[in-house]
Amino acid sequence: MTDLSRRRFFTRHTANQEAVALPWLANRQRFSDECTRCGKCVSACETDIIVKGDGGFPRVDFTQGECTFCYQCAAACPEALFVSQENPPWSAKASIDDACLTKRNIECRSCAEACEPQAISFSLQIGKVAQAQLNLDECNGCGACVSICPASSIHVSTTN
Repeated sequence: MTDLSRRRFFTRHTANQEAVALPWLANRQRFSDECTRCGKCVSACETDIIVKGDGGFPRVDFTQGECTFCYQCAAACPEALFVSQENPPWSAKASIDDACLTKRNIECRSCAEACEPQAISFSLQIGKVAQAQLNLDECNGCGACVSICPASSIHVSTTN
């Protein structure tokens, strides 16, 4: 097993991450209207990826780690702004941009090593290092690949 805490020490993070809806959030508009910003979901998050964002509203920050889909954030919400755990947590998916080290012919497979559902693989290329390939059907949007990417080339976004 990879020691991610040491690996994160050498990882460059950007402050401008896309806003990702909390897992199992019922409705973004209702969340904006009814969330009291109590911070209970922030405290309940076992991986500390839920942080206070703009205006004190909780948001997901994958530079801190990954979502384990533990449902503790939703269970802690006194406003009941979340759907049941039987539903999919979100429609979030990862994407890899052109800053990926493999596109610059630098060997790196950190993202694939962190990807539990094995949504990231590498295809061999003639005359260059193997290139990252993302299988969106397998990606669960957990964000494990984000915090360990040394080039900050992986982003997770959601539509719900």
